[in-house]
Amino acid sequence: MIQFADAAALDAALSRMSAPDEAALAAARDRQHQLTKPGGSLGRLENIALFMASWQGSARPRVDRVKAAVFAGNHGVAARGVSAFPPEVTAQMVANFRVGGAAINALARCCQAELAVIALDLDRPTGDIASEAAMTDAECLAALNAGAAAVTSDIDLLFVGEMGIGNTTPAAALCAQAFGGKAADWCGRGTGVDESGVARKIEAIDRALALHGPFCSSPTETLRRLGGREIAAMAGAIAAARMLRVPVLLDGFICCAAIAPIVAAWPDFTAHCLAAHCSAESGHGRLLTRFGLAPLLHLDMRLGEGSGAAVAVHLVRAALAAHNEMATFAEAAVTDAL
Repeated sequence: MIQFADAAALDAALSRMSAPDEAALAAARDRQHQLTKPGGSLGRLENIALFMASWQGSARPRVDRVKAAVFAGNHGVAARGVSAFPPEVTAQMVANFRVGGAAINALARCCQAELAVIALDLDRPTGDIASEAAMTDAECLAALNAGAAAVTSDIDLLFVGEMGIGNTTPAAALCAQAFGGKAADWCGRGTGVDESGVARKIEAIDRALALHGPFCSSPTETLRRLGGREIAAMAGAIAAARMLRVPVLLDGFICCAAIAPIVAAWPDFTAHCLAAHCSAESGHGRLLTRFGLAPLLHLDMRLGEGSGAAVAVHLVRAALAAHNEMATFAEAAVTDAL
């Protein structure tokens, strides 16, 4: 299990990130060329198989153990009326997760993912980012390590999700700080707020950026000032996955915003990630473009919870089934292309 002693330890780990296994990638590509199909005829399914091979270090990658980690946290900025739901819904939904009644429970069962639900100090909302830092140094480090602790080296594929009323506001702030633009460029309707709710979100983000922007000197400091516990935990989990060479399916806007400060500093950070889908939250497509990732699915989803990634697991399973189970031209006694 990976744990970070302090913010400097995380920065040091990110500066020496593991790379794809080029030998495994070459072997997997060679197998693709021998399978009984025209080259490239399975399109992106072939690319998914090669991606998995390069991170698992095997020409015949597997997806036997899929882990879903859903993190929950509460936000002080929610008191500004930036969500269509009250903050107590966070704890209520966590209870729903734990009895198996939410969308992510059904979708995790469907894709055969092991689901972990990690609630982070729900009785202590973060600071209101429009007037103070979201977390102290210790609180941010604890959240990063809670995320890292959910990842082990025996996982074949990871995806993370979140629950936190008001969390599209800090997510938009993180994106604006990481990649520039106005608050309105990154701000969507989240849980379904009306125009006045969007205006309140934009005002809160503008205040937060003016207050914290000059001091966001590192990814960790940006997460500490503008993020949230569940957001930092997702960043910690995805960072730990990179250290352990575990492939990651990125979910929606909040999940991607969690790593926006890291990607801004280390653009190749997402090399171990696939974008599961592009959500209906307005800033998500722009963020994926910044990441250089093309989403696997466009389903107009915007639930969060890891729900879009859970659906995309089926595509990964299909890609590896074709890659591993098809016969080669030699095995099937089929004449290869000239």
